[in-house]
Amino acid sequence: MIRHWGGPGAGFQWPENEHGIFVDDADFVWLAGNGKKEGQLLKFTMDGKFVLQIGKQGEGNDSNSTTRLGSPADVAVDVAAKEVYAADGYANRRVAVFDSETGAYKRHWGAYGKQPSDEKMPRYDPASSPSPQFGNPVHCVCVDKDGFVYVCDRANNRLQVFRKDGTFVLEHMYEKMTRGSGSVFDLVFSPDKEQKFIYMVDGTNGEVRIVERASKETLGRFGRTGRQVGQFTVVHNIAIDRQGNIFTSEVNTGQRVQKFRRTDLQD
Repeated sequence: MIRHWGGPGAGFQWPENEHGIFVDDADFVWLAGNGKKEGQLLKFTMDGKFVLQIGKQGEGNDSNSTTRLGSPADVAVDVAAKEVYAADGYANRRVAVFDSETGAYKRHWGAYGKQPSDEKMPRYDPASSPSPQFGNPVHCVCVDKDGFVYVCDRANNRLQVFRKDGTFVLEHMYEKMTRGSGSVFDLVFSPDKEQKFIYMVDGTNGEVRIVERASKETLGRFGRTGRQVGQFTVVHNIAIDRQGNIFTSEVNTGQRVQKFRRTDLQD
């Protein structure tokens, strides 16, 4: 342990259940939360000094609100554009974008770039047509080097890609027959200049998929469900460093972080 911070403080509402952390290119730390009352994003310095709260805690959900989020799961920041994207979320069904300096609302969209709805949707069925709405949770959001926004629609087993204005570009299904918690939990891009690969975690099938970013096709995978080294018990999130080392986190009874080294880069 190097340092730690968190919990209630002056001027902000700490999440009841933390979920999703992102360090932007200006070294600010962003935090989301998926508790039932969560409607906020928090921004801190690397030392834990509070900077900004976007939204607020409250009851209920509204996927078209301009003032409050709905148990957001993840955060991504476009420092150049001064925008923060929320995967919103465990209660709402959208991507929401705010000014990363002031917190002002800018825009939002649902699946296929359309207006989201909070009407009850049927459970995922691999034999049915793809859902016109995101499922809950909208579990991750990432922005690639070309400015495309990637969204994990976890329970619907799909990745959807958009332009920054919310224009729909494409979707790709992964492990279509998966039910339960779904197959697309979180993703990161490889650190090479071209971001050639996507590393995607799947908590239901207990694996990390290696996906070609250009085609979105699966090239390989590693891991399986289990509790031994290199196996996964509800792998939930993934991170990558500049050397290409992968870090995974497991929830529920998994309760651990594992590190995987790029073997093709070893001497």
